[in-house]
Amino acid sequence: MIHVDEQSMKQKIRIGCGAGFSGDRIEPALVLAEKGELNYLVLECLAERTIALAQKRKMCDATKGYDPLLEKRITTLLPHVLNNNVRLITNMGAANPIEAAKKIIALACIQKRKIKVAAITGDDVLASIQQNVASTKDIENCKPLSEYDIISANAYLGCDTIIEALKTDAQVVITGRVADPSLFLAPMIYEFGWKTDDYVMMGKGTVIGHLLECAGQVTGGYFADDVHKKVGDLDTLGHPFADVFADGSAIISKVEGTGGVVNLHTTKEQLLYEVMNPCEYFTPDVIADFTTVHLKEIENNKVHVSGGSGKLRPSTYKVSIGYKAFYLGEGEISYAGIAAYERAKLAADIISKRLQNRFEDLRIDFIGLQSLHKNIVDNNSLPYEIRLRVAAKALTPEDAMLVGEEVEALYTNGPAGGGGARKYMTEVIGIVSTLIDRNSISPQLTFFES
Repeated sequence: MIHVDEQSMKQKIRIGCGAGFSGDRIEPALVLAEKGELNYLVLECLAERTIALAQKRKMCDATKGYDPLLEKRITTLLPHVLNNNVRLITNMGAANPIEAAKKIIALACIQKRKIKVAAITGDDVLASIQQNVASTKDIENCKPLSEYDIISANAYLGCDTIIEALKTDAQVVITGRVADPSLFLAPMIYEFGWKTDDYVMMGKGTVIGHLLECAGQVTGGYFADDVHKKVGDLDTLGHPFADVFADGSAIISKVEGTGGVVNLHTTKEQLLYEVMNPCEYFTPDVIADFTTVHLKEIENNKVHVSGGSGKLRPSTYKVSIGYKAFYLGEGEISYAGIAAYERAKLAADIISKRLQNRFEDLRIDFIGLQSLHKNIVDNNSLPYEIRLRVAAKALTPEDAMLVGEEVEALYTNGPAGGGGARKYMTEVIGIVSTLIDRNSISPQLTFFES
């Protein structure tokens, strides 16, 4: 159980979310840091495959493995978070929080800034998982982990160690794999003095963290379709912040003048995002209950959030396991003009005959016609242009490359008028999950100063 000095407790804090995934824009975070009047800025930049790919980079270079945009984000944001006394919490450490922290210190030195960074490690449980691959099964397929060529295993840690970091004077807390809402829950617990075994409050805070964690989704970005759900000024989409109160309620909003919208519709969609059972939303900190959440639109771009609850946190951590799945070979070529579809079909027939005995899983798509839904349109409305895509799974890079080579050969060995051929070969990392006893993991804090 974590206790906080009562003298440090606040009645309201403001937390902003500056990123919802690794490739997110940097400008919305900059707006929040400059104009959001924040206490905390969270950059949530990890997904299951993201950290597995980060582990691959670390295997090639022990000084890498953190978020590829870390240097760009920190260089841009550092002056503003320090000038405005905003504490930054982020999982951009990915597979290598220690080297990420060192990089932040180096960037601060370049800017001649004094800064303290807390790095949290302990989520990498690959060694432990590898010791038990024969007796441990994945959640999705119930297969022994010994059947996978595993390259990474990262447990979803909770908020406890982040809270310990916040008790120090660290301006930046950088983690590896931490559950998304935990990044937001930690400052609530620290500032309000909530007890981590008060699962009602843990549930309320997790609701707020879940609403914020995907950044531009709750401000209308992923929500918009411009037909049934129109959203204005998406080119200047603002990311959200929450005014969080000590009773576990909050007001979700965005910086005035930014694009997008915060309303009941965007908030409800985000509340249900990735939630399979709203009665029991499992996190490392609490099994949250979303069924008692109440949302009320109180002003333009302001939604009041209250309610939510929870019960005893799980005895296990979820572990995201990355494994070498296959090599993907791809080739594309375009056909345009009269009889574009007929020529594309002829090209597909040629490729199918040449590759059908080489790959068990061969896919041919007519992009612009049926590449998503496989339902060919009426012949009276056939398109004037088609992009043919061929893809296959392979066991070796050499076999995968054959797909693109065959498509490229259609330039002179296939139907007339093909152009814009491209070929690709990618090693695909698969993801499965398992569970691990939470008592077997001891997260660590390491501090760095410029």
